[in-house]
Amino acid sequence: MVILTWGMLCVTTLGSVDYEAISCRKHSAILTDFGGKGDGKTSNTEAFRRAINELSKFATDGGAQLIVPPGKWLTGPFNLTSNFTLYIHQDAVILASQDEAEWDLIPPLPSYGVGRDAPGRRFISLIFGTNLTDVVITGGNGTIDGQGQQWWTKFRQGQLKNTRPYLIEIMFSDHVQISNLTLINSPSWNVHPVYSSFVVIKGLTILAPTDSPNTDGIDPDSCSNTRIEDCFIVSGDDCIAVKSGWDEYGIAFGMPTQHLIIRNLTCISPDSAVIALGSEMSGGIQDVRAENITAISSESGLRIKTAIGRGAYVKDVFVRGMELQTMKYTFWMTGDYGSHPDDHYDPKALPVIQGINLKNVVAKNVTIAGKLVGIDGDTFKGICISNVAIELSKHAEKLPWNCSNIQGVSSQVSPQPCALLPDQKIDCPFPSDTLPVDKIQFQTCTAPTIH
Repeated sequence: MVILTWGMLCVTTLGSVDYEAISCRKHSAILTDFGGKGDGKTSNTEAFRRAINELSKFATDGGAQLIVPPGKWLTGPFNLTSNFTLYIHQDAVILASQDEAEWDLIPPLPSYGVGRDAPGRRFISLIFGTNLTDVVITGGNGTIDGQGQQWWTKFRQGQLKNTRPYLIEIMFSDHVQISNLTLINSPSWNVHPVYSSFVVIKGLTILAPTDSPNTDGIDPDSCSNTRIEDCFIVSGDDCIAVKSGWDEYGIAFGMPTQHLIIRNLTCISPDSAVIALGSEMSGGIQDVRAENITAISSESGLRIKTAIGRGAYVKDVFVRGMELQTMKYTFWMTGDYGSHPDDHYDPKALPVIQGINLKNVVAKNVTIAGKLVGIDGDTFKGICISNVAIELSKHAEKLPWNCSNIQGVSSQVSPQPCALLPDQKIDCPFPSDTLPVDKIQFQTCTAPTIH
């Protein structure tokens, strides 16, 4: 038996579980200490808020962790704090409240100017934090259920004047870990780190109906030094969507996504991309490194989405080791993804697409090998594709490659690429240096288990 003491409270437990985290905590508490009830019916919004407010007092004394024990914990949104761990037990389910009145409205993101779904404000995310340092959201593969059906219905019927909430959104923060959880039925995007650095996302299972609207898996947005690894995603939209702001707002905000690692990803997304870059990329995207990617029944392996008015750049993208089965496109790059926040974008703001390196890819049952279409007067340059074997389906397009306004090279690619990608017998590069985020080491921490 372990006795944990924090403040004036003494908690009795029967044992503990070990978990990995970027930081361990000196103090611990359990949600039931604050009146939480895991019956799936009682609202725990105030219990979560009270618990985190109380535990925030230990930020300068070794930090604190809040344990969500077995049960079904209905709650509205709550905000995290620094030097803090939220640990969700393997038999715990956090259920998002279906009472819209519980969801506060917050301003649009400054790099977007307006809400992504509608011109109004945004509903705050279920688990939210801003201006934090050293925050961990993890568990023994515990579950966060967004109960998104009502949000999807309202969105489809045009009933929303504000943007739907996400499951997890962390803003303006550094040293963030989100790991070892199952996320299901998000109202919209699942995990959205934005304006943050040194973010590690690891071991997530993300599940949504493949016809659910905009249920992106993980969207690193204007983030630097992010590591996404060992994730399994079934989605109604892109599994990974790399972003950095929208048109004139993203250009003005000027914060790129850079130094991003994506590895050991499995994706199913019949109507969207395994990895998408854009379409909101007006702060720039640079130095993306993806490897060991597996996809089944997805629309495209790698997609670049941009348009006139986006400005900025997508450059220095490196992908190696993709296994794709049943795809519409292996590679898809387009400069006509023309959704805009308003009519004030600059038609002279042309994106720079440069240094896109794709190698060691096997794709089977593919309809179109590649659609690579730049912008008139704005050629996509430095495209390199090597060691790629694509088996076309019985219903494949007559022309496996569709290319215009691009420039690059290819080597050992089948079927033979378009003439704009001549064979030059090269091996496309992949960086050999180690990014700072890859040097973050996990510690073995202990969470109490409740009797």
